[in-house]
Amino acid sequence: MTYVAGRMQVKPNKQPVIVSVPICHYEDTQSAKASRQQLKEAIYASLFDMNVPAVCAVNQATLALYAAKRTSGIVVNIGFQVTSIVPILNGKVMRKVGVEVVGLGALKLTGFLREKMQLNNLTFQSLYTVRTLKEKLCYVALDYEAELSKDTNASYEAAGEGWFTLSKERFQTAEVLFKPHFAGVQAMGLHQAIALCVEHCHFADLPGDNDWYKTIVLSGGTACLPGLAERVEKELHTLLPPYMFNGVRVIPPPYGADTPWFGAKIIGNLSTFPGHWCVTKKQFRQKPRLSLIW
Repeated sequence: MTYVAGRMQVKPNKQPVIVSVPICHYEDTQSAKASRQQLKEAIYASLFDMNVPAVCAVNQATLALYAAKRTSGIVVNIGFQVTSIVPILNGKVMRKVGVEVVGLGALKLTGFLREKMQLNNLTFQSLYTVRTLKEKLCYVALDYEAELSKDTNASYEAAGEGWFTLSKERFQTAEVLFKPHFAGVQAMGLHQAIALCVEHCHFADLPGDNDWYKTIVLSGGTACLPGLAERVEKELHTLLPPYMFNGVRVIPPPYGADTPWFGAKIIGNLSTFPGHWCVTKKQFRQKPRLSLIW
């Protein structure tokens, strides 16, 4: 925090801080609630020890939704090791409805591409090179079987390592999201987990707009792969009955990998900020068990 404040040339004791909190402890159980509470208190205590005047802690999924200029919907966050499908109503995570978690993320896709490259005798010096090739060359096929018959060769020059040419690996890598068994993972596909979350939201029959869950926002660096939003929407059209699917809109990360940051920026620019968004040091010391929005 001291380093960041120095780089920004601001005084920590003069600026409220917005913290993006990892999506974790998903369940609506007492143990999960206790873990979330413990994490909250650790974050707040650490920042207040640095004399920050007020802190606003919001989970990454909610920030991604705000970046899409929505307060209700489903956020699909493809993280480093897991993917989370998070229903959010009026800015609040609906854990009682159910957060779906798929046990694969960006690391698994990078590892899958590495193995494909090794099988094709493509040599590289580091996993960073593989990740770069994933980000620059890979994409999601709208129709996987049809894509197999196409010429999909493309090349990219990686800094310090020269040119690499990939072919079917370009779309086979992202296909792991829909067919986890390609990478040896026993889990439901991304589209199946999203459809399950949509069904839970529909039958939860919560007050307010009946279609609140039909905006689906993608988040995370891997979610920026071209074609992902279109493929997810196509798969949901197949999996869901018309009365659930009609009106569904899948939105790519509005600001790329930095989407949660832009969500925090929107909060910071509100006329009501810090106001009710933040907890002050005095409030935290008086009521360490405050119920916070994430």
